[in-house]
Amino acid sequence: MASFYISAAHKSSGKTTLSIGLSAAIRQRGLSLQTFKKGPDYIDPMWLKEASGAPCYNLDFFTSGRDYILDCFTRYAQDQDVVLVEGNMGLYDGISLDGSDSNAAMAQMLGLPVLLVVDCSGTSRGIAPLLNGYREFGPELEFAGVILNKVAGERHQGKLQNVIEAYTDFEILGAMPRNQDISMTERHLGLIPRNEIAEQSADVIELLAQQVNEHIDVERIIAIDAPNQARAAELSGQPIPATGSGLRIALAMDEAFGFYYPGDLDRFRALGVELVPFSTLQDPELPLDIDGLFIGGGFPETHLPELSANASLRDQVRQAIDQGLPVYAECGGLMYLCQDLILEQQHHPLCDVIPARVEMHNKPQGRGYVELEVASSHPWYRDRPGQLPSLKAHEFHHSALSGLTQVNDYAYSIRRGTGIDGVNDGIIINNLVASYTHLRQTDQCFWVDDFVSFVKTCKSQRKL
Repeated sequence: MASFYISAAHKSSGKTTLSIGLSAAIRQRGLSLQTFKKGPDYIDPMWLKEASGAPCYNLDFFTSGRDYILDCFTRYAQDQDVVLVEGNMGLYDGISLDGSDSNAAMAQMLGLPVLLVVDCSGTSRGIAPLLNGYREFGPELEFAGVILNKVAGERHQGKLQNVIEAYTDFEILGAMPRNQDISMTERHLGLIPRNEIAEQSADVIELLAQQVNEHIDVERIIAIDAPNQARAAELSGQPIPATGSGLRIALAMDEAFGFYYPGDLDRFRALGVELVPFSTLQDPELPLDIDGLFIGGGFPETHLPELSANASLRDQVRQAIDQGLPVYAECGGLMYLCQDLILEQQHHPLCDVIPARVEMHNKPQGRGYVELEVASSHPWYRDRPGQLPSLKAHEFHHSALSGLTQVNDYAYSIRRGTGIDGVNDGIIINNLVASYTHLRQTDQCFWVDDFVSFVKTCKSQRKL
């Protein structure tokens, strides 16, 4: 099995477009490929899933423990021909001063050699001290080689190659030329999830694969061995009790809402839950005979005319929440449940469940990791006094709520992050919890189990 960790000297070096193109090129060779993404990211994993043909799973130090990361990595990587892990930010970047949560730490823990992507814009001889510095700063790391990106031309590439061969021991595994189409694509990928441009995504991925096949030595990369690749000490092979057997939970899945962790959806299914996808843009009503509803994140502001036009579904969602249907909504889902959204001075009606207006801003209103204290009013936990957990999660939103009134209870108090007002997050209305925070099921957060248990309890009570 070939395994490697793609990282970069700094963010915006082109590692995402390279990872997507490389994944597609590997798939074209008929090899099975498992991809992973470091950090709490949705957009890159969606593109990697499309390119590789299999879900991309997240690995994150903040929201999960090291044993959980190893277990997740081992479970999904086993029996694959190639394993590709894409880092976030730069190789040595992270929150901790000691680098214990950096890409370098992740690569070392997983026992994977690093394939370093370097943006070569405006540099030639200076690449040698950069590469040597990266090796000396992390002497415990194994480097598989370097990929030169944004090379100005053959003359520039020749200079870089001569310098690297003369002053470093890095192996050059490819050189991607500066390409306006690729630059535009990279900016595009960083802003738009694959589900929003489903019709064009295949063309984008094909373009990246062509560039990789032409300029990268794919055959040498898929021969990279990881003799020290980590294995979980013991896989979690115990059968999971199907506590959600017989439950049907509707899942908003379309161009407006698509931010879901594959591991979370796997957990729902492992618990016996039937996830029933529907479109907020096209379906006039919710799926029949559902026991709960999950509206994840996304960019509803990009599809406001369609969302507003689907008045029958908006009305049905509001009625379902009024009648006590268990509902969980994150970020984009929270926005969808508000009264309306103002965009370019136009008001677009939404579900009118949460008494607030959504306003969009140019700069993020909440961004990064979040720490929450669960309140006793949280519907999933209110019957379990003394068992209120603290949660680590993340948020990223350019919107904020204005004119919020009549909120009696919040699900969380914020220790770190922004949430709804810098103090609270998780609006509670009947059996609804709607928050800006994105939760992720890990060994430190069992939100899927808790939500499923709550849905099951609500269903049992309705039958009494």
